[in-house]
Amino acid sequence: MTFDDGPAESTGRLLEILAAHHVRATFFIVGEQAAKYPDLVRRETAAGHQVADHSYTHADLGKASTKKIMSELTRTQEAIRRASGVTPVMLRPPYGSVSKRLTAITQRMGLAQVLWTVDPLDWEHRDTGYVERRVLKAVRPGYIVLMHDIHPTTVEAVPAIIEKLAAKGYTFVTVPELFGGSLTPGKEYVQLKSGERQGLP
Repeated sequence: MTFDDGPAESTGRLLEILAAHHVRATFFIVGEQAAKYPDLVRRETAAGHQVADHSYTHADLGKASTKKIMSELTRTQEAIRRASGVTPVMLRPPYGSVSKRLTAITQRMGLAQVLWTVDPLDWEHRDTGYVERRVLKAVRPGYIVLMHDIHPTTVEAVPAIIEKLAAKGYTFVTVPELFGGSLTPGKEYVQLKSGERQGLP
């Protein structure tokens, strides 16, 4: 389970839900939000969640210049590091927008590029039941689920998603755990393909 665009006020509620269900997630953080809510970034890392870069202003990095990309990424890295003491090793390009230029920069910066397999369109449909149904219908073993912790309607869908998937035998891991622990800088990760060894049993 991955969550984008936060942290926001609703992130606190999400952290309570994840703790109650003993689930660790991956948070792709917008730098501006990290600067606004550093305490929530600290809570995420303290709880064992993975924190990662989602640009500083939610910029379209695939279309950006080298200067813009560097600014967006370095400012976010610093904001997250200041808040939590952790320097991210992953980037989720906003809108899934990538380019050869971005790949080259992320290789140099030591950032793997993480995309997704399941998109419940929760940013468009602020409907808890809709988000839950979309995720449960689409998810398969090894898939990366994209959600947004900035929407309270999404956060409220999480308990039922966890409970129903756990009942089917799913285990929830962070993105690095899914891919065996270490990710290759610059490489794009979308899902764990059939036959690949997962990091955890």
